[in-house]
Amino acid sequence: MPKVEFDKKNMFFRNLGNTGLRVPVFSYGGWLTVGSHDIKGNPVTELMRTAWECGINMFDNAEAYATGESETQMGNAIKELGWDRQDYIITTKIFFGTGHKETQNTRGLSRKHIIEGCKESLKRLQLDYVDVIFAHRPDVTTPLEETVRAFNYLIDNGLAFYWGTSEWTSSQIAQAIEIAKRLNMVGPCCEQPHYSMFHRERFESEYESLWRYENFGSTIWSPLDSGLLTGKYNHGIPHGSRYHTNPGMMSASVKALETPEGKAKIEKVKKLSVLAEELGGSMASLALAWTLKHKNVSTCILGATKPEQIKENVKALDLYPKLTPEVMHKIETILDNKPAPPPAYARLDDDGNLT
Repeated sequence: MPKVEFDKKNMFFRNLGNTGLRVPVFSYGGWLTVGSHDIKGNPVTELMRTAWECGINMFDNAEAYATGESETQMGNAIKELGWDRQDYIITTKIFFGTGHKETQNTRGLSRKHIIEGCKESLKRLQLDYVDVIFAHRPDVTTPLEETVRAFNYLIDNGLAFYWGTSEWTSSQIAQAIEIAKRLNMVGPCCEQPHYSMFHRERFESEYESLWRYENFGSTIWSPLDSGLLTGKYNHGIPHGSRYHTNPGMMSASVKALETPEGKAKIEKVKKLSVLAEELGGSMASLALAWTLKHKNVSTCILGATKPEQIKENVKALDLYPKLTPEVMHKIETILDNKPAPPPAYARLDDDGNLT
């Protein structure tokens, strides 16, 4: 197989928070895709090759995805594609374990599991190190200082270059940062949260202090809300969609569509779809481009199951420049869900009243 040199094409890059690591604004992730159902072997290679050809050189995974099979399949694809290790970025996450060994120490954020879990992930990925490793969830049963020291160990020993958090509260992240500073160790540099047009509260309100004072980075997941923001569910659940192929995990989401709130979301998607067409793009492109307008989105993780979906998703880069303040105002009017700023950022007006 001929080696394909990385070409960023129309992709643009941002620093991952306050680090020097430059990441593409779109990355490709293995959650609910790689290693699941029939997405193994050659289909994985083709998905990653397509992402690469579209300018994406960052790939996200986790020990828990497809009980470890996602890392294995992605590792096999990387080996087959023969890319230069300096040209791509691999991230993975530790916390849930793989589910194969249900013991007290095969999950969580103890020093034991962080180090052993990372080494097992590296075996599956067939790599010597990952670029970023995430604490997939907070672990309230382990002292936070132990967790900070363990991630610092991974970095000191060349098993990872950076570490981050995923779905932690802002106060937990702030504590980890302060502990690392006190110990003169490497603290977390980024968070991996859910962020989309319909999921804004935590990212735009709770994490505001992290963006403002720590220059924290982010690798956002489910920017299309598992396909809801593509418009595919405007008239029911289509065969082969994520809601259809993952009935257990997505059952709550499917039921939510039948509620008044769910129906209201569908109506908003229909209105946004009209706006997207006026701009010359798709609903998915509009939703993805919208996330990039927040300057603290370092990279937006795509979860496509077909190469064509990746090609379609990156067209959001063409729509991005068209999201002028006027267009963003139209979107905001349709969404009507902008979170209130956190109390700490309330300001006094000229009369001394809180605004």
